[in-house]
Amino acid sequence: MVPHLITALTGPINELEQRVLDSMPAIERWFRLEWMEHTPVFYSSVDVRNAGFKLAPVDTNLFPGCWNNLSAEMLPLAVQAAMAAIEKTCPEARNLLVIPENGTPSADYVANLAQIQRIFNMAGLNVRLGSIDPAVKHSVSFDVAGSAPITIEPVLRHKGRIGLSQFDPCTILLNNDLSAGVPGILEDLHEQFLLPPLHAGWSTRRKSTHFKFYDEVAKRLGKLMGVDPWLINPLCDQCPAVSFKNAEGLAKMNSLVETVLGRVRRKYKEYGIKEKPFVVVKADHGTHPLGVVTVRDAGDFAELAERVQVLKRHRELAAPHDFLVQEGVLTQERVGDSVAEPVVYTMDRYVVGGFYRLHAQRGADESLKQPDAAFQPLAFEQSVQLPQPGVTPGASVPNRFYMYGVVARLAMLAASYELESTDPEHEAFE
Repeated sequence: MVPHLITALTGPINELEQRVLDSMPAIERWFRLEWMEHTPVFYSSVDVRNAGFKLAPVDTNLFPGCWNNLSAEMLPLAVQAAMAAIEKTCPEARNLLVIPENGTPSADYVANLAQIQRIFNMAGLNVRLGSIDPAVKHSVSFDVAGSAPITIEPVLRHKGRIGLSQFDPCTILLNNDLSAGVPGILEDLHEQFLLPPLHAGWSTRRKSTHFKFYDEVAKRLGKLMGVDPWLINPLCDQCPAVSFKNAEGLAKMNSLVETVLGRVRRKYKEYGIKEKPFVVVKADHGTHPLGVVTVRDAGDFAELAERVQVLKRHRELAAPHDFLVQEGVLTQERVGDSVAEPVVYTMDRYVVGGFYRLHAQRGADESLKQPDAAFQPLAFEQSVQLPQPGVTPGASVPNRFYMYGVVARLAMLAASYELESTDPEHEAFE
């Protein structure tokens, strides 16, 4: 399966690919030195968009689901990375408790949990699934297509530790993004490792903070490669405490949209790009009833204003909320007839796989994160470990995937900086 670009603007991305390949020893050494100073996030998934003239991450998830959409070929890489990650955290670990999202899981999410359980079991751990959802009072089994059923049990807390009946883990893996807040059952645990930490949850985390650190590391990597960091970095800005109760909130949003659009237009002019620039408006943390809105011009902003009025009538915009206005990055990749974007998965410091998110009914400038999106697995083991020097840029799938892996690891490094800066224990120490 080979994705293809439909845009004629392949020159800059091919030049960037060549720069990445030529700089590979320096890039790998740079990452190696960074990981000597900073702790990688435990696991992540990074949504990457390839516009044909730039390649940039648009979202970094620190509680990745959809592990079931990765190919079977990635399993050895994931197991190896899981071993390395657990060894750093708790070398003597025997039991691992995985905490899933609250609510009744979908069939896809159940398959995701089964894959996570399989990966860490093969890494040498006894793995069980425990729910912190107050509605879960007893064990429930779920069928998994092509695999053994999984069982989710209610989590119990005793003397400052959490576990299951007859199961006392030293390590707890969250696959729950805590968007509803941090429940007390997870706080002040005694001698148990919680991965990722509580402050990685959406009740604390801000996308604007993540992209502030991404901007920093992108500038440094761009300087190392001798390229404009904009080619790997989406411009963005935060619009804090927006209230849509009155016109002031919408005016505030409109002003920032125009500011970011103006910056993007100048970059397009600098590079002679004829595509129409756009920005994406989305919640700075968690989700918001407004959803993800694409704004290309005043007409689109008028549509956004109409959506706000509808939501106001339904009383869904009561509290002020922080928003992120981010440069929109086209995706000019296709798999078959569907618009596609690569999603890259990491664990510890390693790229372990990925897939293409596909949607036949969405445009190149629209979000593909829709309930009816499809997925096409891909394996990264060749692309990450064995790039092919000397091959014409754009002609080698492993080389292109290696470039995706570099951008994903850059986002992972930014997430590491982000968590260090927001660690409450670090702040208390300071």
